[in-house]
Amino acid sequence: MIVDCHTHIWESADQLGKALLDLQAQAHRGLEAGPDGRGVPDASIEEHRRASEPVDKSFVLGFKSRYLGAEIPSELVFGYVRQFPEKLIGVAGIDPTNLPEALEEMGQAESAFGMRAITVSPAAQDFHPADSRAMQVFTEAARLHRPVFLHQGIHFSSASKMQFARPSLLDEVARELPQLKLVIAHMGYPWIEECIVLLGKHPNVFADISSLLHRPWQAYNALLSAYQYGVMDKLLFGSDFPYTGATQTIQTIYRINQLVTGTNLPTIPRQFLASIVERDTLTLLGMESGAAPARDENSTALIDTEP
Repeated sequence: MIVDCHTHIWESADQLGKALLDLQAQAHRGLEAGPDGRGVPDASIEEHRRASEPVDKSFVLGFKSRYLGAEIPSELVFGYVRQFPEKLIGVAGIDPTNLPEALEEMGQAESAFGMRAITVSPAAQDFHPADSRAMQVFTEAARLHRPVFLHQGIHFSSASKMQFARPSLLDEVARELPQLKLVIAHMGYPWIEECIVLLGKHPNVFADISSLLHRPWQAYNALLSAYQYGVMDKLLFGSDFPYTGATQTIQTIYRINQLVTGTNLPTIPRQFLASIVERDTLTLLGMESGAAPARDENSTALIDTEP
């Protein structure tokens, strides 16, 4: 089974908040403008469906940031997931800086929307990963047995705070909540070595390879380091749609050793590359059973918001 654990959708560029201006600036530097001509990639449901054809399951990440004035609402993600529950898994975007609403939204994400994971972005939401507000969210996620996807977000907007994206800052979270499953996006780029060490240290810390594969030389070095450090089993497949498609990502993984053909540089055994593509991600994250339930329009169940 191929599971793409990192994809995005949005209806309008305006849902990206302050990041829209940065994406437009990137368009002037060569990024292909989206269908609206505003420099934003096409992340429509229709395009996501086409791009996800090669995979068996696809995680669809929501997003919310008061700091950036951005929101990919759970309602949008849920509406899409509900159409294809056998293929899609919704991940609720939670902003830990917005308490107690963030904890209430976590309850709603599960009870009303059937979301089985959450995603946060310290850099794009302006919080230290061990901030007391974030720790409340992480503690609740651990109680609910919901994995947390940590989006690096450093390129999302010029306003993103790089100091909050360092993987080493997650060491405290993993120590305090060893049962919590954490997934670090983009192998912690640009702090890939920090991320790899963290993977080796904590059993329930994982990383996805999304975004790296459209920079093959960087991807080769990242995967080689993970192989030599013995943590290839902690790497999850992710495409980072709409920036990179699943097909392109899979092809690049299998071709990665071609970069060093004819040199004395080491290669990564093919079986280890295949293991990333074919990783049993759902079992690793404790999500192997249960599909997203139908929404209960009358549901008002919320979790206790007391710290």
